[in-house]
Amino acid sequence: MAQTAHALPRISAPDQVIERKPASLYRDALHRLLRNKGSVIGLIVVAFFAFVAIFAPLLAPHGALELFPNNSERFPAWVSDPNPNKTGKPEFLLGTDSIGRDVLSRLIFGARTSMVVGFIPMVIIVFVGTGIGLLAGFFGGKTDSFLMRLTDVVYAFPDLLFFIIVMTALRETWLGGLFNGLFLLFAALAIVNWTGVARLVRGQVLSLKEKEFIEAARATGSRNEQIMFRHLLPNAMSPIIVSAAFLVPQAILTEAILGFIGVGVRPATDPASVFPTSWGNMLLEGRNEFLSQPYLLVAPAICIALVLLSFTFIGDGLRDALDPRQKNN
Repeated sequence: MAQTAHALPRISAPDQVIERKPASLYRDALHRLLRNKGSVIGLIVVAFFAFVAIFAPLLAPHGALELFPNNSERFPAWVSDPNPNKTGKPEFLLGTDSIGRDVLSRLIFGARTSMVVGFIPMVIIVFVGTGIGLLAGFFGGKTDSFLMRLTDVVYAFPDLLFFIIVMTALRETWLGGLFNGLFLLFAALAIVNWTGVARLVRGQVLSLKEKEFIEAARATGSRNEQIMFRHLLPNAMSPIIVSAAFLVPQAILTEAILGFIGVGVRPATDPASVFPTSWGNMLLEGRNEFLSQPYLLVAPAICIALVLLSFTFIGDGLRDALDPRQKNN
């Protein structure tokens, strides 16, 4: 008898095919950034100060401009002194200044000013610098020469000297009075600090515009603006993001320096002011009262140092995370 062949078992295809999502540069960069302990600590500190800045009216125990008679130059709550007028009180955790204002409340409201000074000029600087660098690198020729010579002229001017001249000359004008001088400070920071971003973007565009995918975009009839904003700019974003992270502490430090020498943000007189004080103004007040009340200088100095270090850690982490050579690390 002929033996019947055994039928081979049928292997059914799986009902669902598991597809792996394609790797993304920014997803991988975020993963590497969150593995960097220094960057994570920096993000936590910055998030804390941003939270304090946003909810300052709710967190501050007193008004930033509120005066407390017979409580001038009190030490922090944990400090005792033979003079009962200097001994700390629980209601003034970090003490009071020379005219009886709560230091902790002023420190909290000062965080709002410093955060705004850090982020708003950064956005303006990145926008202007990216636009100029993109145009110079893409079009080249006379456009590149004109924009880069303009960049060289602005770059050659001393930054701090320019800030001092602008803030001193226009401080008492209507322009210097907008938002207690914040508008003038934003303009001064943006006018001279865009040059580094412009040079960075120009270099990136010069290297990218000769790549094959740009030639393919030209061959398909893409317009210049499409090539610039759909192909060149997205591929140049990594160094721009890193540069932006370092611009924020630079602006905060500049405001602190200007405030320390007395030409920064104008002290507010209206209790309803959104930006009643700044850490730079507190440094100036602390410098004048350092011998009698050293905590006036120490408290804002510590806050400035923490924010600067945090943004430095974040910038270093972003630089490593966005570096393709770090992909396998």
